[in-house]
Order: sequence, then structure tokens, then C-alpha cells
Amino acid sequence: MPSDLPHTSVWRSSDEGSRVTAKGGSLASSRLRKSLGEDAFNLPNFLTLLRIALIPVVLSFLYEQTPQSSFWAAMVFTLCSITDFLDGWIARKRGLVSLLGQFLDPMADKVLVVSSLIVMVEINRVPGWAVIVIVARELAVTSFRVIAMSEGVAIPAGQGGKEKAALQMVALVMLMVHYRFDIDFWFFQIEKLDFNSVGLVLLYLSILFAITSAGEYLQSFVRAIEKRKGT
Repeated sequence: MPSDLPHTSVWRSSDEGSRVTAKGGSLASSRLRKSLGEDAFNLPNFLTLLRIALIPVVLSFLYEQTPQSSFWAAMVFTLCSITDFLDGWIARKRGLVSLLGQFLDPMADKVLVVSSLIVMVEINRVPGWAVIVIVARELAVTSFRVIAMSEGVAIPAGQGGKEKAALQMVALVMLMVHYRFDIDFWFFQIEKLDFNSVGLVLLYLSILFAITSAGEYLQSFVRAIEKRKGT
């Protein structure tokens, strides 16, 4: 009988430990759900969610293929680009950088750009090969980032990548406008500016920056991994 006492004591201790662990896991899960819920309603993430909600609006305007709808597609796309700048700035300024925001923000950008490009391929405003190159580049860079993160290495975006993104956004706005419009500013005038041609030139230039910046990112990735493994 006495030999059974330690066994009983251990069993109870193990059982209580399991309950404590389960309770702790439940509390951690509850806090995580609460945190994610709060993150979803902070201002930067609200702007990101608004950008995602506006994607179908941009695409529906593009599908109409009229000068008026094309103009409004470009305007809504520009609004989305402004929210992209604002949500990051506000998150850093107010200390509202969150896990949810770090996931949603780049996803929203990529879905907006890629879906717009696919629609413009379908309506013959952009060549298909250009979209393939752009998507392949984004997949490659994203893969490098995932591998780098798994090795505990953070590689910041280079200047070439930032220039690529800026050119790409302007190019997409031009391609969405598409039609010829008269430009009349105070200091110069252009009659029947071909927005599609200008957009294509800028898009091809952004592809050049995309390829070179991907090469730079690969070099930084290799150096960072080698340095980490050498330490």
C-alpha cells in the first residue's frame, strides 16, 4: 500500500500540470484572438482592409472599357496607393505595427497589382509576358525572404526595389486611363496624349528595375546566409 502513494502523488501532479498547461494554452489562445481582433480595427489595418475591399471596384471599372470607367479605375487605384503609404506611415508613427498588418499589407499590394495586370492582359492593354515576368520576380523574392526568415536573417528592401514599385504604380495608373486625353496645365499642353503607350514604356522600365533589384536581393541574401553560417 505505501508503495502506491508516490505513484498516486505523481499521477495527480501530472494531471494537475496538464490542466494548468491546458489552461495556460487556452489563455494564450484567447489573448491571441483578442489581440488579432483589436489589430483588425486599428487605423492602419482598417486602411489595408479598405484597400482590399476596393480591389473589385477597380477591376469592375476596368472591365467596362470606356474612357469614363477607365478614368475612375485609375482614380480608385490611386486612392488604394495612397492608403498603402498612409497605413505604413501611421503604423510607424503611432507604434501600431502588428502581426496582422505585416501579413495583410504586402498581400493587399500584390493582389491589387497582379489582379489589375491580369485584367489588363485580358482586355489587351498589357502583354502577357510582362505579367509573367512580374509575377515570377515577386514569387522569387518572396521565396528568398521566407528562407532568410527561417534562418533568422532580415534583408531590407533595396533602393532598386523601391524604384521598381514606384514606376510600376505610375505605369498601372497610365495603363488604366488607357485612352487619349488632352493635357492642359498652366505651363504646358499636350494634345491627345496616348496614356497606354506611356504606361507601357514605364511598365517595361519597371520590369528592368524588377530584374536588376531581384539580382541585388539575391546577392544580399547569399551574403547574409554565408555570414550567418560563418559565425
